[in-house]
Amino acid sequence: MEAIKPAGGFEPTFQPPAAVLLNPGPVNVHERVRAAMTYPDVCHREPEAAALMRRTRAKATAVCGGDETYTSVLLAGSGTAALEAAVSSVVPRDGKILVLDNGNYGERIHRIVTVHGIPEHHLEFGWMNPMDPAAVDAVLAADPEITHVGMVHHETSTGMLNPLREIGAVVARHGRSLLVDGISSVGAEEFDMAADHVDWLVGTANKCLEGLPGVSFVCARRDRLEALADVPTRTFYLDLHGHYIAQDKVGAPLFTPAVQVMYAFEEALDLMLAEGVDSRITRYSEFARRLRAGFAERGLAFLLPEEHMSTSVTNVHVPDGVRYADLHDALKDEGFVIYGVQEQVGNVFRVANMGQLAAEVPDVFLAALDRVLDKLGAAGVAS
Repeated sequence: MEAIKPAGGFEPTFQPPAAVLLNPGPVNVHERVRAAMTYPDVCHREPEAAALMRRTRAKATAVCGGDETYTSVLLAGSGTAALEAAVSSVVPRDGKILVLDNGNYGERIHRIVTVHGIPEHHLEFGWMNPMDPAAVDAVLAADPEITHVGMVHHETSTGMLNPLREIGAVVARHGRSLLVDGISSVGAEEFDMAADHVDWLVGTANKCLEGLPGVSFVCARRDRLEALADVPTRTFYLDLHGHYIAQDKVGAPLFTPAVQVMYAFEEALDLMLAEGVDSRITRYSEFARRLRAGFAERGLAFLLPEEHMSTSVTNVHVPDGVRYADLHDALKDEGFVIYGVQEQVGNVFRVANMGQLAAEVPDVFLAALDRVLDKLGAAGVAS
């Protein structure tokens, strides 16, 4: 790729090399997505920007399985921005949220709740432990003050896929409202807003939807978004109802959006819809299968049993005698970027198969891993 020469006489002295991103977002994107970033400069309050926002909202809703009774609200920011907007906006002053936590991102919901002083029941299952729908049932039965339940669908800190459909059924039976962090699952896992009883879904552009960082969204039924008019706001910039009214009724963003990133997100959504959610799940599942088969052949140990793994992230114990930092740096020299984990998990590395990856990537990566482990003197690893 030819370096872009900026105005003003400055000549770039470094052209970054291409890398295969095996971290769980941002991801390698399609050339059409990257090209969309070159769309001419647009004023965010002109009709073409409003039309872009309208189209992108509709396509994001379609990917989430929402019909005409649903819509999406776009926000400029990472998935955490949309998550904070949802959590801080949907629980009323006299409400209470049950936070289900079995990893770093469940803990993130708890921290957002704490920052905003929202009444909470924090149900911790422990890292690497599956969520238990029966435990959720018991808490909801015992505490009628709980109005909302918050959970992560794909807990990427461990690679665990949580039992959304089962928990959704429990929450619906108790008549409570379910808020789901789908940041790492939308586009890669089986998901249906209605069938899973999800009232509020948080997503982002730059993971399994294969867009670029800078745009996130909340998908919900229109009547629930309308009802937020009666919920006092806790934030200024992240007021979900304010963004909904501006985008849906006024036809203009509440604040300046990431316009060029939104053009790229629309392109990514077009590619997602053309491929089909089921086909993308199949593509990701096959990549994960090939990677996991290769890890198993080499005697590498997984963090989780296979029945709890997602389609897009695999957590693997670093071999004895090897430091994660050395493994990361040596693989980066080979052209691959892997990811670390939080200290609660131990000496583990993550390999994600999100994004636009060539069909040969699993084989080429595993060959590079063999070279690196041999160089680092890994003990007890077959190559």
